[in-house]
Amino acid sequence: MSLDDWLSLFGHFLLLSLLSIGGAITVASDMHRVMVDQMGLITDAQFTTSIAIAQASPGPNVLFVAVMGYQAAGILGALTTLTGIMLPSTTLALVAARWGHARRHWLSVQAFKAGMAPLVVGLLLSTGWILTTAIEGWHHIPLTVVAALLVWRTRLHLLVLISIGALIGAFGWI
Repeated sequence: MSLDDWLSLFGHFLLLSLLSIGGAITVASDMHRVMVDQMGLITDAQFTTSIAIAQASPGPNVLFVAVMGYQAAGILGALTTLTGIMLPSTTLALVAARWGHARRHWLSVQAFKAGMAPLVVGLLLSTGWILTTAIEGWHHIPLTVVAALLVWRTRLHLLVLISIGALIGAFGWI
């Protein structure tokens, strides 16, 4: 990779960091667009595998960004993508949390928080679409819909759903 490619990748992840309301996974669809489609740094399978590995591993979900960076360009790629995605959002989150907490009773602060919910849902749906289209067949779609409805409409603990998903995968049903 040339210096321009490194700077472009870092800059793109800096920008994505500011859009990643709800976590880095919400902007995974744009990461796919840049890393797979535009720059050709990783394949579609590597992209999907990076997310699966990071989600299955203990620790923060943002680790998939480091895995993608590592697959694209080794340790320097991992540091570039992870620093790019973490630096602006972490700084902004710390400043905004202090500011918002001091003004939590303001109507404008409450309205802003309420307005962010649809944005997060839309970004998560776009990421889900990218991950779903990478899998052949249709048999995983009903399972995805059922899991989403259970998360949305019940208080079933997420570890139960993860365990059920692990069993379904272990038996080869998906």
